[in-house]
Amino acid sequence: MSTSKRVHAVPGLFRETPEGPRLLGSRCNGCGAVYFPKDVVCHNPECEAPDLAEVDFGPRGKLWSYAVQNYQPPSPVLTRDPYVPYGMGVVDLDDGLRVMGRIDVADPMAVEVGADVELTVGAVGSDADGNEIVTWMFRPS
Repeated sequence: MSTSKRVHAVPGLFRETPEGPRLLGSRCNGCGAVYFPKDVVCHNPECEAPDLAEVDFGPRGKLWSYAVQNYQPPSPVLTRDPYVPYGMGVVDLDDGLRVMGRIDVADPMAVEVGADVELTVGAVGSDADGNEIVTWMFRPS
């Protein structure tokens, strides 16, 4: 009997909630600057009252730009075997964060800049124990 499970590709970058996945970041209470992943100090040189709070980002945004990853990237990037091209996008989340992520669509050439997207979690491969390696992605909403 298999005991495989879902494992985050990089721990501490996102969490899965009953309302869906959220990216784990920070927002400066002094100037409003946002950071992903979480940070402990505001890097805005004009901020007069740096004080960072942990915040969750997501789930909705707009696709700002994208490209298709037509060739298999080198390690440590995880990809499925056999390799299948995928979309990578830059997304402006509704709560102020601009972030890159894979685009979860069957045809990465069908993606359009300006499309509404939502945060999701998807598999990028598996480990030696057969566990599914997952990360955050975006899909058209």
